[in-house]
Amino acid sequence: MPLTRDQIAQRAAQELRNGDYVNLGVGIPMLVSNHIAPDVEVVLHSGHGVLGLGPFPDTEDVDPDLISVETQPTTIVPGAAFFSTIDSMGMIRGGKLDLAIMGAMEVSAEGDIANWIAPNSPPRGMGGAMDLAIGVKRLVVVMEHVTNKGVRRIVNRCALPLTGVRCVDRIITDHCVLDVTPEGLVLRELAPGVTVDQVQALTEPRLIVEGDVGAMVD
Repeated sequence: MPLTRDQIAQRAAQELRNGDYVNLGVGIPMLVSNHIAPDVEVVLHSGHGVLGLGPFPDTEDVDPDLISVETQPTTIVPGAAFFSTIDSMGMIRGGKLDLAIMGAMEVSAEGDIANWIAPNSPPRGMGGAMDLAIGVKRLVVVMEHVTNKGVRRIVNRCALPLTGVRCVDRIITDHCVLDVTPEGLVLRELAPGVTVDQVQALTEPRLIVEGDVGAMVD
């Protein structure tokens, strides 16, 4: 069956490698901080000026002066640093981040991403999403495979305004893991109980299936 939002984040945490500098976007990506393996040491970057974010705090440990980019309580790890948003954007634009994990409303077969404006909603600004999309060394998108109305989010061509062009490397959804390659979208893993045919029915581009497909987290 499809994964929960927390399970998507758990699978996304497997993308982190020792020594990575990582930016986690709003929504499902922020949950990744709760699933970093004990033997993996990374530095979490926040666009509003923090290096060294920690996981979500327990209720008794909430500090009202420590919030994430989505105005949720957060923590910091020993050695964390605070600085201006200008310096934070400079890190992104200077190619200093190894990985960004962000949500999306649409991703195309060629790795285009649309995530800064929602359908039928007034624009609120793109924040640092466009900088991240082109500034990081590797971009992983996490999202639910279709909308709550069953509309496909992985499409041949994005209909929504683009955040970045040909910048997505991997897509992790509640149904599967896909890699964006020059040949097309390659199916790497399936959620428990989900079949290739089911994923294809929910995905507009034709998927490439090479050999045995792995299993996502339970």
